[in-house]
Amino acid sequence: MDETETETETGAEAQPRRGRGRRPAAQVRGEVLEAAAAMLFEGGLASITFEKVAARAGASKMTLYKWWPSPGALAFEAYFSAVEETLAFADTGDIERDLTAQLHAFVRLLTKQQAGPAIAQLVGAAQTDPALAAALSRSYTHPRRQLAVDRLRTAQNQGQIRPDVDPQVVVDQLWGACYHRLLLPDEPLDPAFADALITNLLRGIQP
Repeated sequence: MDETETETETGAEAQPRRGRGRRPAAQVRGEVLEAAAAMLFEGGLASITFEKVAARAGASKMTLYKWWPSPGALAFEAYFSAVEETLAFADTGDIERDLTAQLHAFVRLLTKQQAGPAIAQLVGAAQTDPALAAALSRSYTHPRRQLAVDRLRTAQNQGQIRPDVDPQVVVDQLWGACYHRLLLPDEPLDPAFADALITNLLRGIQP
């Protein structure tokens, strides 16, 4: 479906014109997500409204209302589209190396000046925004958890992890600890912390 640039906004934030004619829906969606991500990183979740994002992207507000159930859901999809490549989970055949690489990438993302506060705000807002909570679970937490669980099960099949270990709990131990330090920043969240988590997990804590 294509979008025709015919809607004229009134007020201070008129839509910028992108030239005559129609833009493919996929192009419009990409430009909306790009605009929303920039606004999220610049001004936080509070800066995301359908009207402001539509104005910045040169899109119709009605299109945004049709595609996203809430501004929070739009903000989340914009965030995820901006960071998805960073959070890829490699499989080199060495589970310790892969966990270390992935957790380091995750910590670097969370400690960036813009990305860390953005995900903290999204997680907080999801507690009272059902549409955002559903989008967060469907497109972020569940798929990312499944990626980690699948990688851990592969390591179990290769004899690198004991067969009685629950991969779901391992995910909570590693990534959950990082979220804990992001949301309750009493202690540093850095690569050294990630390394300590992996060492404690793989080596154990008993003498």
